[in-house]
Amino acid sequence: MKKEQVLSRLCQCGLVAVVRARDAEDALRIAEACIRGGCAGIELTYTTPGVNDIIQRMATEYAGSDFVIGAGTVMDPETARMAILAGAQYVVSPYFNADTVRLCNRYRVACMPGAMSIAEVVAGMEAGADIIKVFPGELFGPKILKAIHGPIPQAELMPTGGVSVDNAAEWIRAGAVAVGAGGSLTAGAKTGDYGKITETARWFIEEIQAARAAL
Repeated sequence: MKKEQVLSRLCQCGLVAVVRARDAEDALRIAEACIRGGCAGIELTYTTPGVNDIIQRMATEYAGSDFVIGAGTVMDPETARMAILAGAQYVVSPYFNADTVRLCNRYRVACMPGAMSIAEVVAGMEAGADIIKVFPGELFGPKILKAIHGPIPQAELMPTGGVSVDNAAEWIRAGAVAVGAGGSLTAGAKTGDYGKITETARWFIEEIQAARAAL
C-alpha cells in the first residue's frame, strides 16, 4: 500500500489504536480485537517487549488488506528505520524530531510526530510530516485544534491522549482528521476481556462517523 493510500485509509476510518502491552501475546490479542471492531490503524508501540517481531508478523498477516500496521513511541530515526524494515506502514512519535521525519520521507512512509505548540506544529509541517499528533491531548482538550486551525487551517491534526468514546465526536467536530486512542480503547485487556475492546472500537467508529455526518 502506497503512502497516500495508508493516510487515506487511516483518515477514512478515523481511529488509530495505540497498542501498549506487557508482552507479544497480549499485544497481538489487543490488536486483533481492535481489528475485529473495524479499527483500520494499529499502532504497535516501542514500549512493548519484542515489538519488532510483532510488527513484522502483523504486517505480513495483513498485507494487502484494508488494515494498516504502524509503529508508535518512535523516539529517533534509528528506531524508525527498524520499524520500517519490519514492515511498519506509518510511524508515530511522541515529539517532533526532524531526522525521524526526514528518514520516513526518504522511504515514503507516513510520519506523525507529536506536538504541543504552534511552533512545533509548524516545524513538523515544514519538515514534511503528514499528520501532526497533538499530544498529550488531555492537557488541552478539543479547543486546541480550533486554536491551531485559526492561523494554520491546513494543518492535519490527530489528537492522542485523553481521547475516549465520550469525547471522540467532539475532537472530530473540532477538526481532527483522526483520533488516537490507547487505554480508553484497550482497557479490557487488563482483565482479559478482549471482546470489550472490540465493542469499544465499534463505539469509537460509530461516534466518529456520526460526528462527520453532522458537519
